Amino acid sequence: MTDTESMRVLLKLSGESLGGPAGKGIDEKYLVRYAREIVDAVKAGHQVAIVNGGGNFFRGLQGVGRGFDRITGDRMGMLATVMNALAIAGAIRSFGVEAEVFTATPMRPVALYYRKEDAVALLERGGVALIAGGTGNPYFTTDSGAALRALEIGADALLKGTRVDGVYTADPEKDPTATRYEELTFSKALGDKLKVMDLTAFALCEQGPVPIIVFNIEEEGNLARLLNGEKVGTVVHA
Repeated sequence: MTDTESMRVLLKLSGESLGGPAGKGIDEKYLVRYAREIVDAVKAGHQVAIVNGGGNFFRGLQGVGRGFDRITGDRMGMLATVMNALAIAGAIRSFGVEAEVFTATPMRPVALYYRKEDAVALLERGGVALIAGGTGNPYFTTDSGAALRALEIGADALLKGTRVDGVYTADPEKDPTATRYEELTFSKALGDKLKVMDLTAFALCEQGPVPIIVFNIEEEGNLARLLNGEKVGTVVHA
């Protein structure tokens, strides 16, 4: 990336990031800040689609063994992503930029049913497409959903915004000896079973190929720096 390029990117935003320091619910300060950074990216000429998680409300695996099965839990998790997408869309619109929520399963009048053509048309006219509900199927994470949508819309890159500043040899929050990669290949990520994204997401992006850039979204300005061509985070490539 250079500072003269206009990019079409898919931003994967974790639910915990929307929850602020607590990682729960929606922290209005963080919601507005992320919306403003996304709007700034669009006004700089980039096309931005978003797939967000729902972990700040509910994760499908939470319910297993607590009264309902994995499929029911995953459906609840999909609904959590829709709530987050509605909040992000509202915040983006407050800055005067068009935003629409698309869902993997029909949810009118809450949101539009996802079609790649509709999402791309929105991006091309300067709006932001929020694609919620994962893949619409249980057993698939929102990382896999983000990889799938990145391929479908022809994204130049999948940007995974997390609480850490890249991909490490181990979890840096648990292992103080973990070291960060500046870049690595999909083959190494898959072979070493690095868990910053699930293996299905890595495998899908390898097919594209669509590079994945893992970066710290909680550091203000990182999204702009990344889109301007600065070295931010870790690049995973073919």
